[in-house]
Amino acid sequence: MTRRIDGPLAVFLVAGAAALALPLGAVGGWTAAPAGLALWLAALALGIFLWRPARAGQLHLSAVLALAAVLAGATALIHLVALGAGGKAATGLWLAVIALGFVAWRAMERVATFGQQTQSRLADVVVPGLFGLWVLYLWQIVVVGFAVPPVLLPPPSAIAEAIAATQQMLWQDFVQTFVKSVIPGYVMGCGAGFLVALLVDRVPFLQRGLLPVGNLVSALPIVGVAPIMVMWFGFDWQSKAAVVVIMTFFPMLVNTISGLNATGRIERDLMRTYAASYAQTLLTVRLPAAMPFVFNALKINSTLALIGAIVAEFFGTPILGMGFRISTEVGRMNIAMVWATIAVAAAAGSASYGAMALMERRFTFWHPSFRQ
Repeated sequence: MTRRIDGPLAVFLVAGAAALALPLGAVGGWTAAPAGLALWLAALALGIFLWRPARAGQLHLSAVLALAAVLAGATALIHLVALGAGGKAATGLWLAVIALGFVAWRAMERVATFGQQTQSRLADVVVPGLFGLWVLYLWQIVVVGFAVPPVLLPPPSAIAEAIAATQQMLWQDFVQTFVKSVIPGYVMGCGAGFLVALLVDRVPFLQRGLLPVGNLVSALPIVGVAPIMVMWFGFDWQSKAAVVVIMTFFPMLVNTISGLNATGRIERDLMRTYAASYAQTLLTVRLPAAMPFVFNALKINSTLALIGAIVAEFFGTPILGMGFRISTEVGRMNIAMVWATIAVAAAAGSASYGAMALMERRFTFWHPSFRQ
């Protein structure tokens, strides 16, 4: 009986052991950093225990050991970089980074497999979280290890320091952009698109005349529309909300119309046999069937709205706002602050998208995509 060789762990053990004999750059060898050497040997020892494929009843222990190996190895390499390891001559360090990547791959696979067998939602959160942390870790190691100038790409640690040092400023920018511009524009744009879609559905000739115009307007570049909105509505939040309305109106319009037309002929014929009016058919059959399309537009618009507001702030705004902060700090070559603002914007966009996804699950739980 042949056993399947665990490829990622095999590469981790072979490459990790070979890295011990290779230089680390300015630090010299591994013996110059006893703490890093001890942690790396611990990671290799855990890898030996993980060599054999885990059985169904051992998945939990296997996932924990794999994560412990990743944590020990990552701590060891961070310690070496802090001591000065790095550069093109640090062959041992970069071989260890590659080896750690393979054991991290195996750790995420085992956590995901454990989650599938136990039907745990925790794994759905842990696996993307681990992947994101791994990307940040590689970013930190590569930027610091190769001494990349901060003006080109700051490390995540510098971005975190910028966030911690400018919390009040970032909060004021967030309120100006997201609370004052994105939310009003999002509500008005999505609401208007939904109501106009109902009107288009009721008056068929509007579908032939309005949708081509909508496709034309939605294709307009935002960098051309934003200055016009600033000239029309001024430099405050109204012009940014107007840009958000333009960006969110037509995705909602098109998706809602598609959802209303998704109702099958059998359902419509059944409502006719009951002598149901247009409003009764719309409320009881067609709108519920269109809800997945509507929420799809809401999720798309949750990110488009933030992008539109930030870009609009490049063309005129008070001395607040995420777009204003990005353009100003780029001119000052303060790239860490630029990335800090981008991180806040990304967190806000992800949170709004997640909120729409939770609402979709709450109101369209009957849809086949949510059935277990």
